[in-house]
Amino acid sequence: MTLRLYDTATRSVRDFVPREAGKVGVYLCGLTLQAPPHIGHLRSGVNYDVLRRWLLAAGFEVTFIRNVTDIDDKILVKAIEQGRPFWSIAYANELVLAESYRALNVLPPTYEPRATGHIPEMHELITRLTDTGHAYPATDGSGDVYFDVASWPAYGSLSGQSPDDMQSAGDAPERGKRDPRDFALWKGAKPDEPADAYWPSPWGRGRPGWHIECSAMCWRYLGAEFDIHGGGLDLTFPHHENEIAQSQAADLPFARYWVHHGLLSIGGAKMGKSLGNALDLAYVAGLGVRPVDLRYYYAAAHYRSVIDYSEDSLRDAAVTYRRIEGFVLRAAERVGAGRLGELPAAFVAAMDDDLNTSAALAVLQGTLRDGNSALTIGDDVTVRTTLAAARAMLDILGVDPLDPAWAGGGRAEDLRGVVDSLIALALEQRTQARGRKDWAAADAVRDQLKQAGVVVEDTPQGPRWTIGEQD
Repeated sequence: MTLRLYDTATRSVRDFVPREAGKVGVYLCGLTLQAPPHIGHLRSGVNYDVLRRWLLAAGFEVTFIRNVTDIDDKILVKAIEQGRPFWSIAYANELVLAESYRALNVLPPTYEPRATGHIPEMHELITRLTDTGHAYPATDGSGDVYFDVASWPAYGSLSGQSPDDMQSAGDAPERGKRDPRDFALWKGAKPDEPADAYWPSPWGRGRPGWHIECSAMCWRYLGAEFDIHGGGLDLTFPHHENEIAQSQAADLPFARYWVHHGLLSIGGAKMGKSLGNALDLAYVAGLGVRPVDLRYYYAAAHYRSVIDYSEDSLRDAAVTYRRIEGFVLRAAERVGAGRLGELPAAFVAAMDDDLNTSAALAVLQGTLRDGNSALTIGDDVTVRTTLAAARAMLDILGVDPLDPAWAGGGRAEDLRGVVDSLIALALEQRTQARGRKDWAAADAVRDQLKQAGVVVEDTPQGPRWTIGEQD
């Protein structure tokens, strides 16, 4: 079975056939850096990291581009509010984003271009569009340049909208536009915006519009045509619709597949700083949830589904992952870590079916059942094979507990995660002993934990443990 992906442009699941055999070019729309990332933003990085790992596992050479937008209306608003240069705000948030992705074991992109580094390519694209009649400078003296939507009959095909039903682009005053739906390719300098946020251009001093930035960076790093363009469903219109129009109108075939991921909402609403409901990694850590738990939470849902965040669902995912982690650690202690094994055929089929991680995890759970049974009866041969298969599957999802990203490097947070898991396993064994009224075994677990400095207290909500001496 070959990989099949849902293509937004055709509204169908299609066989993935790369432009060049053995090679895949992927462009992921990254973040606009007006604020630090929240966990809704970070879902994107994990989802496309799983796609990338699956392509690598299939033997493809993958060029993975994930941009950052470091010049934008929102960033300039923040610069004025904070009295800081726009680039200092963007760079500070870029550093937080990079550290967040590292914490979640997201592979670094092949290249991570900034929009401000590609002004010449934007100028060249805009010139192509004005020369062919698909774009025009405003006649109101603003210095703005607009894409002429009416000049491109296919406009609206990605999102399935008719131009007749569209509202104003809303990215610039309508006075300089031929049509309210036309969108800005270049924005002339404005007296009420930061004086350092502009570049010279054939149309006067100004800065790029949001949409032209990605077209230029795709072109620069992946060429006129490439394989996969990714991003959130909320970018389908207008951002990706505009990217297609301006790129193809400039004689660039552009993306062959459009892969969009579902959003992470909270209480049914989109997570965002402006709504006051944005949660970051520090908040999640305060709940006792580790980055690896959060990554598992993302990966357990199909990438196109909407995740409606709740603390209960996140904690449930963390509990499930710690059971998986517990098997891997116990099995590795018994037979050694070994090497990654072959992927089960059912797992491969699930992943090839539009990255069906839910079905893939069902295969993993079956393997874990076999492995736990083998541990119980001391069948080391089965323990070894199930451990190798489980780790191979977990590696594709980026959550192998024995990956140095989680279990090595001597970092305190990694050690704490292992300790948490081992104590959780001991408490689970104690609970099972109490359930079958084997009080001697339950007391033995408690006493052994106490000798290790772990104090267990039974509460109505279940056992609670702390490090230190018992009162």
